[in-house]
Parts: sequence; C-alpha cells; structure tokens
Amino acid sequence: MSPRHDGGTRRRAAVVFNPTKVPDLPAMKQRVAAFMARAGWDEPLWMETSQDDPGIGMCERAIHEECAVVFVAGGDGTVMACATALAGCGVPMALLPSGTGNLLARNLGLPLDDEQAALRIGISDVERLIDVGGVAADHRKFAVMAGLGFDAAVMRDAPEGLKRVVGWPAYVVSGARHLRGRGMRVTLTLDDGEPFERRVRTAVVGNVGKLQAGIPLLPDAQPDDGVLDVVLIAPGSMVGWLRVAGRVLTRRRREPDRRVERFRAGHIVLETATPQPRQLDGDLIDDGTVLDIQVEPRVLAIRVPPRRRGPAAAAKPDE
Repeated sequence: MSPRHDGGTRRRAAVVFNPTKVPDLPAMKQRVAAFMARAGWDEPLWMETSQDDPGIGMCERAIHEECAVVFVAGGDGTVMACATALAGCGVPMALLPSGTGNLLARNLGLPLDDEQAALRIGISDVERLIDVGGVAADHRKFAVMAGLGFDAAVMRDAPEGLKRVVGWPAYVVSGARHLRGRGMRVTLTLDDGEPFERRVRTAVVGNVGKLQAGIPLLPDAQPDDGVLDVVLIAPGSMVGWLRVAGRVLTRRRREPDRRVERFRAGHIVLETATPQPRQLDGDLIDDGTVLDIQVEPRVLAIRVPPRRRGPAAAAKPDE
C-alpha cells in the first residue's frame, strides 16, 4: 500500500536516475527540488543506478523509506528495472523520460519533453494500474515489449554514438543492416494450447502496441487488459519486408498473411533450436533459446494525466 500522508504531513518522492541518460544532473536536481518545494513536498531522495544495479535496489530503498512515489529518469532499461521492483508493492511509478526510446511514456501519452508537466503528473493522485510480463528464469518483469531474434539484434547493434546524436532513428540504421539476415525456427505455445512452429525473423511479445514514431506493431494491445499480444514476423525476402511494413503501418487485419501473424494469451512460451538475441523493454539479456512469459494483471501503478481517469484508471488503493 502507498503510504498515507494525512494531517498536513509533507510527502517525499524518490528519483531513480541513470547518470548516462541525464545530461545535466545538477541542473535537473535544482529544478526538481524547486518544484517539490513549491508543491509542499520534502527534498527528493536521489538514487543513482549502476551497471550492477539498474534500479531494483534503489526502488527497494524507496519503498523502505516510505516514499510516496518513485520518479524514474532513464531509458527503457531503467524503467524495466524499476517496474520489476515496484510491481505489486503499491508504490506508484512516475516517469521523467530520458534516453532513447521512452516507449512506456509514449504508449501512455505521457509528456516526453516537458519536465514540469511530468513532475505535476507524478505528484498527482491519478494512477493507472497496468499489467507487466513476468519472465521465468530471469526473474524480471517488462512493461513494454520483449523480443527474440531480429528486433533484439537491431537493439544490440545500434551505434551508441548515433543514438546519442539522433535518438531512436539510430535503430533504423541498425535495422537496415539486418534486413538480409537468416530466419529462425520458433515454437510458440499459447496458454494451454498445442505448440506450433513457424519460421520467422522475429517474435515480439507486447504489453503495449506502439513503437517509436507511433508505429502500431500490436494495434490491439492495451496495457491493462490482462493479456499479452504476440506478433510473428516472417518477411521471406526484401520485397516481403516492404509488405510487412505496409501491413503494420496500415493496420490491415482482414486477409490472412503468414508474414505478420498476431496472437493473444496470458502465458506465452517461445522456443528456438539455437540461441538467439533477446531483449526486454529494449534492454538486452543473454542470448537464449526460450522466452517464457506470464502476464501479471494490473500490478504496476503509473501516474498518468487526469484526463485518463476512467475505467482503465484506478483510484489509489487507500481511497
């Protein structure tokens, strides 16, 4: 449960930040501290991530310190680590988008380049409870997407220098390099159904549907519907990639097409014969032959703009 702060008691926020994604940390600290003071909140608890701990330990400390909200200032990997720690604990997460992707913020309609607006949202009482995907064996959770094959290879090989300069278009450059790669045999099991096999270039499991630039990879995905969406992409050729792009961008669903197949389930198992690149929310994990993912419905509280209050938005648990 989130700590209550009745009777005029001042509240305190935690800020978990990735130092490689925040360009001017002293200036940011000054701005955030001034905002909190104006709002009647205490000085924030600032916690820096590290290579050994991308955010889990920091969130655990924030919970122990009874912080009212955890702001996350970092890329998608930092958000994933914080989601892993905060899912199910009742302490809400707020996003101060940094880094390259910011896919969770994009999908939830949160501000990407307005720090003051993000802070206002973060100290509000409007929350949305969203699902996460729990990954067996890795003991991690993701809030956006997990991938196996092409998409993970693209993230792995995107030039870091280019990402710093141009942002997410660096992934387009990396993707172009991998278009002619080989496919893989993948066996997919959905819930308690019979396994079936496909030859594909990539398999993506999503809790939300949009990529950068609003590309609707999984157009039916909703972050709080209690299921995860899967897409298998099998272009077969360079011309096939063009058809895949057309199908995704136009959201065509009517005619069957083995190049782009979509499914939905609560438990998803992807298996390959040989180790493949894998990613969770844009963060690379070790190459492997299995992604075993179980949805955890509505366990992560995210602060959202007031206009999103409704059936998909949740009042705070102690209201």
